[in-house]
Amino acid sequence: MRMIERNRLRTAMALVGFALSSLPGVAIAQTPTDAVSPDRRNRIEVTSDNGKLRFTVSRDGKTVLAPSPVGLFTDQGALGGEGVEVTGTDRTAVNDVYRPVVGKASQVRDSYNQLTLHLLRKRDAVRFDLIARAYAEGVAFRFVVPAQDRFKSLDVYWETTAFYFPADYGCWGANAGTYVNSHEFEFDAVQASKMRNFHLYDAPLLCATGKGTTFAIAESDKRDYAGAYLRGRGDGGLGVNISLTTRPDNAQDGAGFRTAVHASLLEGPLTTAWRVVMLGDTAGDLIPSNLIQLLAEPSRIADTRWIKPGKSAWDWWNGWAVDLPNAGVNTATFKKYIDFAQKMGLEYTLIDEGWYKGSSEGPAPADVTVPKPEVDIPGVVKYGAERGVGVWVWLQWKQLERQLDAAIPLYASWGIKGIKVDFMDRNDQEMVAFYHRLLKKAAEHHLMVDLHGAYPPDGLARTWPNFVTQEGVLGAEYNKFGTRITASHNVTLPFTRGLLGPMDYTPGGFRALPPAEFATQVRSLRPYVMTTRGHGLAMYVVYDSPVVMLSDSPDSYVAADGTLKEGADFLRDVPASWDETRFLTGEIGQYVVVARRKGGTWYVGAMTNETGRKITVPLSFLGKGNRNWQARVWQDGDTMNSLQTLSTRIGGRRPLSLNLAPSGGAVAILNSE
Repeated sequence: MRMIERNRLRTAMALVGFALSSLPGVAIAQTPTDAVSPDRRNRIEVTSDNGKLRFTVSRDGKTVLAPSPVGLFTDQGALGGEGVEVTGTDRTAVNDVYRPVVGKASQVRDSYNQLTLHLLRKRDAVRFDLIARAYAEGVAFRFVVPAQDRFKSLDVYWETTAFYFPADYGCWGANAGTYVNSHEFEFDAVQASKMRNFHLYDAPLLCATGKGTTFAIAESDKRDYAGAYLRGRGDGGLGVNISLTTRPDNAQDGAGFRTAVHASLLEGPLTTAWRVVMLGDTAGDLIPSNLIQLLAEPSRIADTRWIKPGKSAWDWWNGWAVDLPNAGVNTATFKKYIDFAQKMGLEYTLIDEGWYKGSSEGPAPADVTVPKPEVDIPGVVKYGAERGVGVWVWLQWKQLERQLDAAIPLYASWGIKGIKVDFMDRNDQEMVAFYHRLLKKAAEHHLMVDLHGAYPPDGLARTWPNFVTQEGVLGAEYNKFGTRITASHNVTLPFTRGLLGPMDYTPGGFRALPPAEFATQVRSLRPYVMTTRGHGLAMYVVYDSPVVMLSDSPDSYVAADGTLKEGADFLRDVPASWDETRFLTGEIGQYVVVARRKGGTWYVGAMTNETGRKITVPLSFLGKGNRNWQARVWQDGDTMNSLQTLSTRIGGRRPLSLNLAPSGGAVAILNSE
């Protein structure tokens, strides 16, 4: 919808609301108010019950979340929890288009209905707003608190917002257990009745109602605000409470409260993060959703043509394993990785930890502007540019923060394309501010960013599209340390962590062992995986990461005679960013099949848990008509490290069948004839 049409619609809706509030006998404060999605399926209702705010969420007329409290506890007292009067409402309808720079779709419908409640705390006339939105993909709400005559700053100690369940839902959650962590966990099945007040669930918390709806609780658009976890209610009821992250070194006030969020209201109102409830019929229906990014602030980068998705060679996971005497953190080794990237048609190579003076995983003194003598970064960048391969470099976040203003322009002058910043391991207000500051500075100098040890995606990639991928996922690096990266874990991620945004899982392990044998062979140099090569290929379709690693050693993909090994041809050809994403079939923790389109070509990825299975892939995503399609298929072979490849015609009455071994997978590339 064009801007002028949208403004007319907003004005009309506001006038309707004003007219209704002016009618005799209409008491807005006592009347339930709601926002309903454009497809009429999702509804969020907000009420002021005896001066206490409550919200309810329903889908297709069935309650998903029972009446739940919503509010803040601050140095100015409770907002939303007592003596609240609704003084007016505004309604807005938006029907627009969001065009991501990179990601799971090139064009996303941005269509929602919004309700704004203007609220007053009656005892002292404190004013604040609650904004609620309803999309076809879910609902969301947030508070906005402006400066007042009685206070010009505001400290938030905690949120009183909760999500109450009307039944004992079956859920999947990642229990961090502590506020300081790398956000790298398994998502385990848990009944709502087993959630405890001392648990700290990371976003998203996925739950099924058992009555045709699955939902995920998450957050979006944190600006000058703290991140949150979810904990059990602790009062015997079903559901979870918001738990804001408070730095333990924040000072206590006279009552012993620690500030989680400090807002200077003269610089603008306090705006909380969106509290989000993604909604679908099944967990798989949430996979294509872009709701988290739709809720975020639009892009602050005017010209994004320099932001380029792609695949990258990488040194750390395989242990600098190139065919070179004295391979390691040195110029000759990095040139070898560039040669490999050129051979495979990869856009990038990533130089990991160890390249700069004092480089380490800890915050100890270092100089991120001075490469070690054995590493000629400008020379490596020049060597890569001559071969069409861009260079990324790794940095420890605290070491970078100390020299941010000097380092970022320097990297740009060297010709660096992107930076991987690691070990933040926090989501408090100060760390959220660092993300924004870093991404802004990087954007000013045309540097892309990959954040590791990062809190779950909250839509920030829309605001700063140079934020192309991130960690905060229990990924393939853990194959170097133990046996946690199972096939079941891998097929749980698309339905949980993968819902929120890109994840730098670091796939590409081409050396597979059965689980029993793997346990005795865990190692850091040329590590193994417990899943088949077909399973590994499928990650490049099923997982979303606009800059994605080929994590294994170059000789894992390219033989000594220069020929590509089994499956490497698929990795050479598969894109890293997409025009469209479809969930085809699957069940959390069991198996998953996803299709993604680039131009006129479709790519299908299928992964299973430890149970082998034969899957008939639904082809309705190809559209109606009698067109035939040519399919190139890579599926599990006779061993974990072999593949069966074939070409076949599909379409009409000839569906696509895929054979998946235990811990296996398959991929296909589909082109119309």
